[in-house]
Amino acid sequence: MMKRFRNQRGAALIETAITIPLVLLVSVSIFEFGRAYQTWQVLTNAAREGARVAVIAGTTDAQVTGAVRNYMTSGRLTNAATAPIVVDRNVALGPTTASRITVNYPFNFMVLSPVARLVQRTSNLGQGALTMTAVAIMRNEG
Repeated sequence: MMKRFRNQRGAALIETAITIPLVLLVSVSIFEFGRAYQTWQVLTNAAREGARVAVIAGTTDAQVTGAVRNYMTSGRLTNAATAPIVVDRNVALGPTTASRITVNYPFNFMVLSPVARLVQRTSNLGQGALTMTAVAIMRNEG
């Protein structure tokens, strides 16, 4: 049986006190960046959906914006109603024209922002939203 020395009694407690916050920070970071990646994927797909609608002859910009917002809403993005969407139908693409849909979305880190402000008061991560941008370009029909 191993004998413990008197000066090693609190070593396990100190190691645990140092390790647990680091493990929690890594776990929360994985969760937060997973959320950010999922949001970016929804934005990219919403822009593609808008571009699909925009290339059809006779569709209006309101229909394109509605398709993008519907996709964002079904992807559970909370600020879908206020996200800026830019529809540009006359982008030169070689000998033809194309439609370009640009979607900007404000993304906030739920847990990392307050943690970043605890570590450093002037952290940019804790001040305001990170703006994610997705762009899709498709050739116009006809």
